[in-house]
Amino acid sequence: MKVAVLVSNDLTFDQRVRKTCEVMIADGHEPILVGREMPDSIPYEGPGTAVRFPLFFKSGPLFYIELQLALLKWLGSADVDRIWANDLDTLLPSVLVGRHRKLPVVYDSHEFFTEAAGLTGKPLKRKIWLLIEKYCIPKLEKMLTLNDSIARHYVSRYGVQVDVLRNMPVLKPIPEVLPRVAFIEFGIPIDLPILILQGAFMDRDRGTSDAVDALEVMTGVRLVLVGAGIEFEESIVRMNDPKWKGRLHCIPRLPYEKLRKLTASADVGLSLDKGLHANYLLSLPNKLFDFIHVGLPIVASPMVEVARVVSLNGVGVVLSEVTSDSIALGVAEVLSQPREIWFDKCMAARERLHWGADSHLIAEHLKD
Repeated sequence: MKVAVLVSNDLTFDQRVRKTCEVMIADGHEPILVGREMPDSIPYEGPGTAVRFPLFFKSGPLFYIELQLALLKWLGSADVDRIWANDLDTLLPSVLVGRHRKLPVVYDSHEFFTEAAGLTGKPLKRKIWLLIEKYCIPKLEKMLTLNDSIARHYVSRYGVQVDVLRNMPVLKPIPEVLPRVAFIEFGIPIDLPILILQGAFMDRDRGTSDAVDALEVMTGVRLVLVGAGIEFEESIVRMNDPKWKGRLHCIPRLPYEKLRKLTASADVGLSLDKGLHANYLLSLPNKLFDFIHVGLPIVASPMVEVARVVSLNGVGVVLSEVTSDSIALGVAEVLSQPREIWFDKCMAARERLHWGADSHLIAEHLKD
């Protein structure tokens, strides 16, 4: 069948959506990705085909209104058999058109949308999204989300069946790269252990500035930030601060496979989100599994789902709080153990924590 897969991004860096479409194709379906066209969007090369809207507004309320109208118009006449809505910002057009055209709708919530940092302190915006959520979700028989904690909240709110599709990598060979060597390409010295913190949205409360501050305590390591966002941009400016002694390095967002090679070459992976918003407190970020899959030990903040994965699988250290001193202690604890011990624990964990463990749910939701 033809499945309209809706997103609010430009389709380029969304690995969860890419993996979902690959499963659809393997099951004999034809995914049609529908997203936005950005000035710097690169040509889409699959999986599936793509439709991109050149929207006038790039952010804010007018962007979301324009996106809803564009999706409504396209879905109204599109030759599709199912609608797969990714996140709450694509769900309302999906439900409205789905009910009108009698098309089944699958909802895949990639985060606890109404509890996200961007809605904190903005009661009117949050109320609007909650109204959309309250209107749409009860009209679904079931939905998907990315971890047990968020699933329980949706069940409690709406009594809907929620299946958990964790955003884990596909099992594949580990990049063959020597420790730290991959960083040479970016002009980064490899004389000291390298900590890597990655993220497409290094915004407030994600631990980026805290990791940089910790360099004052961690005098024997280098910190490499890879990604984009407010605190990433601020960190670029902070690179010039002499107190880091040239040990802070910033690399703009990279294609997934290139980032994976860097990750495999690092010494420690950092996951430092703070629980100031329910969405962060209950999050299970992709980078956590990316670290595990290449054998990289983790220093993590005490977020509910993150702490559970790290502790149960013995793949790193969970901090009691995100401060310079605690980050430094966590890093020191990881580095005190031979790299081989952490690698073996990660390899055992990745046999359980991979995309194939949950991906059967995609086919099950398309059958209904």
